[in-house]
Amino acid sequence: MNIKELADKVINDGYRITREDDLSVFLDCELDELCREADRIREKMCGDKVELCTIVNGRSGKCGEDCKFCAQSVHHNTGCEQYEFLDEDEILKLAKINEGEIVDRYSIVTSGKSLTGDNFDKVLKAFERLRRECRMDFCASLGFLTDEQFEELVKAGVTNYHANIETSRGYFPQICTTHTFEDKIDNIRRARKAGLHVCSGGIIGMGETPEDRLDMAMSLAELEIESIPINALMPIEGTPLENMPQITEEEILRTVAFFRFINPSAKIRLAAGRAIMTNNGEAAFAGGASATITGNMLTTSSSTIRADKKLLEGMGRKVIRSYDEK
Repeated sequence: MNIKELADKVINDGYRITREDDLSVFLDCELDELCREADRIREKMCGDKVELCTIVNGRSGKCGEDCKFCAQSVHHNTGCEQYEFLDEDEILKLAKINEGEIVDRYSIVTSGKSLTGDNFDKVLKAFERLRRECRMDFCASLGFLTDEQFEELVKAGVTNYHANIETSRGYFPQICTTHTFEDKIDNIRRARKAGLHVCSGGIIGMGETPEDRLDMAMSLAELEIESIPINALMPIEGTPLENMPQITEEEILRTVAFFRFINPSAKIRLAAGRAIMTNNGEAAFAGGASATITGNMLTTSSSTIRADKKLLEGMGRKVIRSYDEK
């Protein structure tokens, strides 16, 4: 079966790719055709709306985990900014700025394995205030939480939870040793049990193989993840991956395209690494991507909200806040 026939089967017959399929077709086929057919799936399964989200770094640095890509780990010497939980007024101020643009969702992200005690109480109060004073949807990325904490987030007005699996199950121990891939999966299941929509993806260009990327795409499909951020590693000085060769645009495009085939109705979300690509990832948006993180990111630069709006509308895509459509 060629790529066009496979796309037709996904679109018209509701076929879903499994591990029993010959996944090597995604690595061997011609890239332009793969991207073209991936975007046809995107158009049929997701439409022309591009969902935009932004994040605020609610707590920075001093993370006890040893993820090799991360500037915020205490195991690495990156000189990253360190601070405790941001002032609630500052979080609200940034949210209002984003709401004044065309952002669909605003997320509070914190460093560390989990958020507990006074810091967790602070984040609950911040989300309760955001819910009262803003119309956007809200997402949290607070590490590993308990069932009870997830339930409290829902009560505070959070609708989405971000928890990347980072890479394939087999390659994960090469990236992190302070928690496991299964810990990641269990956390996702607890979030979903509480009623949260889950955003989970990973990072490519960390030394993994193309087969690892396929495996990650399959794991996310098996978890039925609704929003999948794809980050391209931006090597950070002071981390174990600081000398990792930069992944190519062609590799990113191929990954985005086969993620679309394997997760046909998910929001495939461009995240870190857009600056690597021509015109901030225009070809990826034309090759299966249907969402992006925009504005200022944690430790890697991305596009501005207004620049993204101009780019996407120039491609004929729909850039309007979801809550304005209700």
